[in-house]
Amino acid sequence: MVNENRNAKVISIANQKGGVGKTTTTVNLATALAASGKKILLIDLDPQGNASTGFGVKRSERNGDIYDVLCDKVDINKAIVETEIPDLSLLYSTVNLSAAEIELVSLVGREYILKDKLAEISDQFDFILIDCPPSLGLLTINALVCSNSVLIPLQCEFYALEGLSHLLKTIDKVKKHLNRELEIHGILLTMHDKRNNLSQQVESDVRNYLGEQVFDTVIPRNIKVSEAPSHGKPAILYDYKCSGSMAYIHLAKEVLSKEKIAA
Repeated sequence: MVNENRNAKVISIANQKGGVGKTTTTVNLATALAASGKKILLIDLDPQGNASTGFGVKRSERNGDIYDVLCDKVDINKAIVETEIPDLSLLYSTVNLSAAEIELVSLVGREYILKDKLAEISDQFDFILIDCPPSLGLLTINALVCSNSVLIPLQCEFYALEGLSHLLKTIDKVKKHLNRELEIHGILLTMHDKRNNLSQQVESDVRNYLGEQVFDTVIPRNIKVSEAPSHGKPAILYDYKCSGSMAYIHLAKEVLSKEKIAA
Protein backbone atom coordinates (compact mmCIF):
# COMPACT_ATOMS: atom_id res chain seq x y z
CA MET A 1 0.00 0.00 0.00
CA VAL A 2 1.27 3.46 -0.92
CA ASN A 3 1.95 5.87 1.93
CA GLU A 4 1.55 9.46 0.75
CA ASN A 5 3.76 10.71 3.58
CA ARG A 6 6.59 8.25 2.94
CA ASN A 7 9.64 9.07 0.87
CA ALA A 8 12.28 6.36 0.98
CA LYS A 9 15.81 7.11 2.13
CA VAL A 10 18.09 5.73 -0.55
CA ILE A 11 21.46 4.41 0.62
CA SER A 12 24.12 3.06 -1.74
CA ILE A 13 26.55 0.53 -0.30
CA ALA A 14 29.65 1.14 -2.39
CA ASN A 15 33.34 0.44 -2.67
CA GLN A 16 35.20 -0.03 -5.94
CA LYS A 17 37.33 -2.70 -4.29
CA GLY A 18 35.87 -6.21 -4.23
CA GLY A 19 35.89 -8.53 -1.25
CA VAL A 20 35.30 -5.88 1.42
CA GLY A 21 31.95 -7.20 2.68
CA LYS A 22 29.79 -4.90 0.56
CA THR A 23 27.13 -7.44 -0.41
CA THR A 24 27.19 -9.09 3.02
CA THR A 25 26.59 -5.68 4.56
CA THR A 26 23.74 -4.84 2.19
CA VAL A 27 21.95 -8.15 2.76
CA ASN A 28 22.25 -8.16 6.53
CA LEU A 29 21.58 -4.45 7.03
CA ALA A 30 18.43 -4.78 4.91
CA THR A 31 17.32 -7.77 6.99
CA ALA A 32 17.97 -6.01 10.28
CA LEU A 33 16.13 -2.87 9.17
CA ALA A 34 13.16 -4.94 8.04
CA ALA A 35 13.16 -6.72 11.40
CA SER A 36 12.92 -3.31 13.07
CA GLY A 37 9.62 -2.71 11.29
CA LYS A 38 10.81 -0.67 8.32
CA LYS A 39 9.71 -1.44 4.78
CA ILE A 40 12.82 -2.17 2.73
CA LEU A 41 13.73 -2.59 -0.92
CA LEU A 42 17.12 -4.06 -1.75
CA ILE A 43 18.37 -3.41 -5.29
CA ASP A 44 21.05 -5.79 -6.50
CA LEU A 45 22.99 -3.58 -8.92
CA ASP A 46 25.95 -5.96 -9.18
CA PRO A 47 26.03 -8.18 -12.31
CA GLN A 48 27.41 -11.00 -10.15
CA GLY A 49 24.01 -11.17 -8.45
CA ASN A 50 25.40 -12.23 -5.09
CA ALA A 51 22.85 -10.26 -3.07
CA SER A 52 20.07 -12.08 -4.91
CA THR A 53 21.74 -15.41 -4.16
CA GLY A 54 22.03 -14.36 -0.51
CA PHE A 55 18.23 -14.45 -0.28
CA GLY A 56 17.95 -17.85 -1.92
CA VAL A 57 16.69 -16.54 -5.27
CA LYS A 58 17.77 -19.14 -7.81
CA ARG A 59 19.36 -17.79 -10.98
CA SER A 60 16.92 -19.81 -13.09
CA GLU A 61 14.00 -17.99 -11.42
CA ARG A 62 15.22 -14.45 -12.11
CA ASN A 63 13.03 -12.92 -14.79
CA GLY A 64 12.42 -9.21 -15.14
CA ASP A 65 15.50 -8.02 -13.26
CA ILE A 66 17.08 -4.60 -12.69
CA TYR A 67 18.65 -4.76 -16.16
CA ASP A 68 15.19 -5.07 -17.76
CA VAL A 69 13.99 -2.15 -15.64
CA LEU A 70 16.88 0.11 -16.64
CA CYS A 71 16.39 -0.75 -20.33
CA ASP A 72 12.60 -0.12 -20.20
CA LYS A 73 11.76 -3.76 -20.88
CA VAL A 74 9.86 -4.32 -17.62
CA ASP A 75 7.92 -1.98 -15.32
CA ILE A 76 9.76 -1.59 -12.01
CA ASN A 77 6.64 -2.46 -10.01
CA LYS A 78 6.43 -5.83 -11.77
CA ALA A 79 10.11 -6.60 -11.30
CA ILE A 80 10.09 -6.22 -7.51
CA VAL A 81 9.67 -9.54 -5.68
CA GLU A 82 8.93 -10.32 -2.05
CA THR A 83 11.48 -12.29 -0.03
CA GLU A 84 10.64 -14.70 2.77
CA ILE A 85 11.51 -11.90 5.19
CA PRO A 86 8.48 -9.73 6.05
CA ASP A 87 8.74 -6.14 4.75
CA LEU A 88 11.84 -6.91 2.68
CA SER A 89 11.52 -6.78 -1.11
CA LEU A 90 14.15 -7.42 -3.75
CA LEU A 91 14.91 -6.13 -7.22
CA TYR A 92 17.34 -8.77 -8.32
CA SER A 93 20.17 -8.99 -10.81
CA THR A 94 21.38 -11.37 -13.50
CA VAL A 95 24.52 -11.47 -15.59
CA ASN A 96 22.59 -9.47 -18.23
CA LEU A 97 23.31 -6.40 -16.14
CA SER A 98 26.93 -6.47 -17.28
CA ALA A 99 25.68 -5.25 -20.67
CA ALA A 100 23.93 -2.23 -19.20
CA GLU A 101 27.10 -0.13 -18.96
CA ILE A 102 27.47 -0.37 -22.75
CA GLU A 103 23.81 -0.13 -23.71
CA LEU A 104 23.03 2.90 -21.54
CA VAL A 105 26.15 4.95 -22.23
CA SER A 106 24.76 6.54 -25.40
CA LEU A 107 21.46 7.64 -23.80
CA VAL A 108 20.73 11.24 -22.90
CA GLY A 109 20.60 11.64 -19.13
CA ARG A 110 22.17 8.21 -18.64
CA GLU A 111 23.29 9.06 -15.09
CA TYR A 112 19.67 9.67 -14.02
CA ILE A 113 18.00 6.50 -15.34
CA LEU A 114 17.82 4.69 -11.99
CA LYS A 115 16.72 7.86 -10.21
CA ASP A 116 13.79 8.24 -12.61
CA LYS A 117 12.78 4.61 -12.04
CA LEU A 118 12.90 4.88 -8.25
CA ALA A 119 10.73 7.99 -8.32
CA GLU A 120 7.85 5.68 -9.27
CA ILE A 121 8.14 3.52 -6.14
CA SER A 122 9.81 5.71 -3.52
CA ASP A 123 6.60 6.13 -1.53
CA GLN A 124 6.28 2.36 -1.06
CA PHE A 125 9.37 1.98 1.15
CA ASP A 126 11.16 3.47 4.14
CA PHE A 127 14.63 2.55 2.91
CA ILE A 128 16.03 1.53 -0.47
CA LEU A 129 19.47 -0.09 -0.22
CA ILE A 130 21.56 -0.44 -3.38
CA ASP A 131 24.31 -3.06 -3.58
CA CYS A 132 26.73 -1.45 -6.04
CA PRO A 133 29.19 -3.32 -8.28
CA PRO A 134 32.91 -3.27 -7.36
CA SER A 135 33.71 -0.49 -9.83
CA LEU A 136 33.08 3.21 -10.35
CA GLY A 137 31.35 2.84 -13.72
CA LEU A 138 27.95 3.97 -14.96
CA LEU A 139 25.96 1.61 -12.73
CA THR A 140 27.60 2.92 -9.57
CA ILE A 141 27.23 6.52 -10.77
CA ASN A 142 23.49 5.87 -11.29
CA ALA A 143 23.28 4.57 -7.73
CA LEU A 144 25.08 7.61 -6.31
CA VAL A 145 22.94 10.04 -8.29
CA CYS A 146 19.69 8.64 -6.87
CA SER A 147 20.96 8.21 -3.30
CA ASN A 148 20.64 10.37 -0.23
CA SER A 149 23.82 8.87 1.17
CA VAL A 150 26.60 6.34 0.75
CA LEU A 151 27.64 3.65 3.21
CA ILE A 152 31.21 2.51 2.57
CA PRO A 153 32.38 -0.89 3.85
CA LEU A 154 36.12 -0.77 4.48
CA GLN A 155 38.14 -3.91 5.10
CA CYS A 156 40.66 -3.72 7.91
CA GLU A 157 43.75 -4.20 5.77
CA PHE A 158 46.92 -2.28 4.93
CA TYR A 159 45.76 -0.61 1.69
CA ALA A 160 42.28 0.30 2.93
CA LEU A 161 42.74 4.07 3.12
CA GLU A 162 44.52 4.24 -0.23
CA GLY A 163 41.51 2.84 -2.09
CA LEU A 164 39.07 4.87 -0.03
CA SER A 165 40.52 8.20 -1.15
CA HIS A 166 39.65 7.45 -4.79
CA LEU A 167 36.06 6.60 -3.89
CA LEU A 168 35.68 9.76 -1.81
CA LYS A 169 36.89 11.86 -4.76
CA THR A 170 34.28 10.22 -7.00
CA ILE A 171 31.56 10.91 -4.44
CA ASP A 172 32.66 14.56 -4.26
CA LYS A 173 32.44 14.86 -8.05
CA VAL A 174 28.96 13.31 -8.12
CA LYS A 175 27.84 15.66 -5.37
CA LYS A 176 29.23 18.70 -7.18
CA HIS A 177 27.88 17.92 -10.64
CA LEU A 178 24.98 15.44 -10.36
CA ASN A 179 23.52 15.14 -6.85
CA ARG A 180 24.06 17.97 -4.38
CA GLU A 181 22.16 16.11 -1.65
CA LEU A 182 24.59 13.17 -1.57
CA GLU A 183 26.28 12.63 1.80
CA ILE A 184 28.54 10.05 3.41
CA HIS A 185 26.28 7.98 5.66
CA GLY A 186 29.27 6.35 7.27
CA ILE A 187 32.42 4.26 6.89
CA LEU A 188 31.93 0.69 8.13
CA LEU A 189 34.99 -1.26 9.23
CA THR A 190 34.62 -4.90 8.15
CA MET A 191 36.49 -8.20 8.58
CA HIS A 192 38.01 -6.96 11.81
CA ASP A 193 40.10 -9.41 13.82
CA LYS A 194 40.66 -8.12 17.33
CA ARG A 195 43.52 -10.62 17.74
CA ASN A 196 45.35 -9.04 14.82
CA ASN A 197 47.49 -5.96 15.49
CA LEU A 198 47.03 -4.82 11.88
CA SER A 199 43.23 -4.68 12.27
CA GLN A 200 43.65 -2.58 15.39
CA GLN A 201 46.09 -0.25 13.63
CA VAL A 202 43.86 0.18 10.58
CA GLU A 203 40.87 0.96 12.80
CA SER A 204 42.92 3.53 14.71
CA ASP A 205 44.16 5.16 11.48
CA VAL A 206 40.70 5.30 9.90
CA ARG A 207 39.09 6.78 13.00
CA ASN A 208 41.87 9.36 13.35
CA TYR A 209 41.56 10.32 9.68
CA LEU A 210 37.76 10.29 9.27
CA GLY A 211 36.52 10.85 12.80
CA GLU A 212 32.75 10.82 13.24
CA GLN A 213 32.21 9.55 9.70
CA VAL A 214 33.22 6.09 10.93
CA PHE A 215 30.46 3.94 12.44
CA ASP A 216 30.91 2.85 16.05
CA THR A 217 29.92 -0.63 14.89
CA VAL A 218 32.75 -2.84 13.65
CA ILE A 219 31.99 -6.03 11.72
CA PRO A 220 34.19 -8.91 12.91
CA ARG A 221 35.52 -11.80 10.88
CA ASN A 222 32.96 -14.51 11.53
CA ILE A 223 32.56 -17.99 10.03
CA LYS A 224 28.75 -17.95 10.35
CA VAL A 225 28.53 -14.79 8.27
CA SER A 226 30.70 -16.46 5.62
CA GLU A 227 28.59 -19.64 5.62
CA ALA A 228 25.17 -17.98 5.41
CA PRO A 229 25.10 -17.17 1.64
CA SER A 230 25.66 -20.84 0.75
CA HIS A 231 22.40 -21.56 2.57
CA GLY A 232 20.55 -18.77 0.74
CA LYS A 233 19.99 -16.83 3.95
CA PRO A 234 21.24 -13.62 5.55
CA ALA A 235 23.51 -14.32 8.51
CA ILE A 236 20.89 -12.80 10.81
CA LEU A 237 18.51 -15.63 9.88
CA TYR A 238 21.19 -18.31 9.65
CA ASP A 239 22.52 -17.63 13.16
CA TYR A 240 21.28 -14.44 14.76
CA LYS A 241 23.33 -15.03 17.92
CA CYS A 242 26.73 -15.07 16.22
CA SER A 243 29.01 -12.07 16.62
CA GLY A 244 28.60 -11.03 12.97
CA SER A 245 24.81 -11.00 13.14
CA MET A 246 24.81 -9.05 16.37
CA ALA A 247 27.15 -6.50 14.80
CA TYR A 248 24.79 -5.97 11.84
CA ILE A 249 21.84 -5.59 14.19
CA HIS A 250 23.80 -2.89 16.00
CA LEU A 251 24.65 -1.28 12.66
CA ALA A 252 20.96 -1.07 11.80
CA LYS A 253 20.37 0.81 15.05
CA GLU A 254 23.15 3.23 14.14
CA VAL A 255 21.71 3.77 10.67
CA LEU A 256 18.29 4.50 12.14
CA SER A 257 19.87 6.85 14.66
CA LYS A 258 21.69 8.72 11.90
CA GLU A 259 18.40 9.11 10.08
CA LYS A 260 16.84 10.38 13.32
CA ILE A 261 14.37 7.52 13.35
CA ALA A 262 13.68 5.81 16.65
CA ALA A 263 15.11 2.30 16.54
